[in-house]
Amino acid sequence: MKKVVSGQPSGCIRSSNVEAFVTETGGHLAPVVFDRRRRRSQPYSVSPWGNENLSADTPPILKFLRGDFFCLPSGGNTDPFRGERHPVHGETANRKWRFEGSEHAAGRATLHLSLRTSLRRGRVDKRITLRDGHNAVYCQHVVSGMSGPMNFGHHAMLKFPDQPGSGVLTHSPIQSGMVSPTAAENPATFGYSILKPGAKFSQLRRVPTTTGEWADLSRYPARRGYEDIALLATKPASPFAWVAVTFPAEGYVWFALKDPSVLRQTLLWHSNGGRHYPPWNGRHVNVLGIEDLTSYFAYGLAESARPNVLTKLGLQTCLNLSPKKPLMVNYIMVVAVVPRGFNDTKRVVPTHTRQGVKLISSAGKSVTVPLRAYFVRTGVI
Repeated sequence: MKKVVSGQPSGCIRSSNVEAFVTETGGHLAPVVFDRRRRRSQPYSVSPWGNENLSADTPPILKFLRGDFFCLPSGGNTDPFRGERHPVHGETANRKWRFEGSEHAAGRATLHLSLRTSLRRGRVDKRITLRDGHNAVYCQHVVSGMSGPMNFGHHAMLKFPDQPGSGVLTHSPIQSGMVSPTAAENPATFGYSILKPGAKFSQLRRVPTTTGEWADLSRYPARRGYEDIALLATKPASPFAWVAVTFPAEGYVWFALKDPSVLRQTLLWHSNGGRHYPPWNGRHVNVLGIEDLTSYFAYGLAESARPNVLTKLGLQTCLNLSPKKPLMVNYIMVVAVVPRGFNDTKRVVPTHTRQGVKLISSAGKSVTVPLRAYFVRTGVI
């Protein structure tokens, strides 16, 4: 089924629990309604200018910015790489995808799209799958026919309730954390940042700012009037790594699972009204980008492919693609209802049956969620 949502033609798939829309151009996933027959949780951001007539020079990605999308390559891509000049977050986030088919059988609904890239010739197959009984979106991207270094990742954006600290961010163990080496925004062009460029940190609750104070990145929304970027280097983990945002007042948690050997970092984009130029105009607020990727911050392919601050720390910011072995990127995004008193997510562990995961809070509260977590490693649901 196709429908125009916030100005963009979008495909739709449904399961018993989830309804999801994917834009025809850019392949942006949103809106998504989890637990659609009862609570109808809608955690993803949709840009406030979706139905506006924007300037002709507006990058395509900004015209339909929403939810989650796949970046190949990730980042701004201001500098060309070996003659390749990619758009912001790559062709996968900007160009029209081809509809390959949809299927609803055996309790599963799958939307299959494809894109033949031209700036680096190859193909990307996107499969979005919903399973009856699961409040989850299973995403798979298969990159084939390409060779050479490439950075890439998912770019999920959550819209938080307009209350300071309404969401609590936690994650699986990390090796280190770092603020973007250069400020995310420039006051000369009416953009503002407050985190200290290049600052290193070991915990989200204590991150240096340019004022000499400390910022707590584990609570959001915060720091209204600023845009900032920080990165978490994920520790190797088995069977998955995770990041979660718990909304205690709303009674649910959003979380994502990944294979950290494929998606090696998590970039946090704090977008809270710090951009005062079109189309942002100070109105993109209470949005947190949670970008699971392999990349050198948000700079782009050229910066990720050459030696940089992260590679000097032994961290990989690109993978080397080969036409002989397609790259498979599997990712799961989930919403779960949590009991009263579940105020954060301390641990996410698989159940002994491998048919779900168990979330445990700092206070010892827990909830078990039906899920095929092994999908991130195997691609099997």
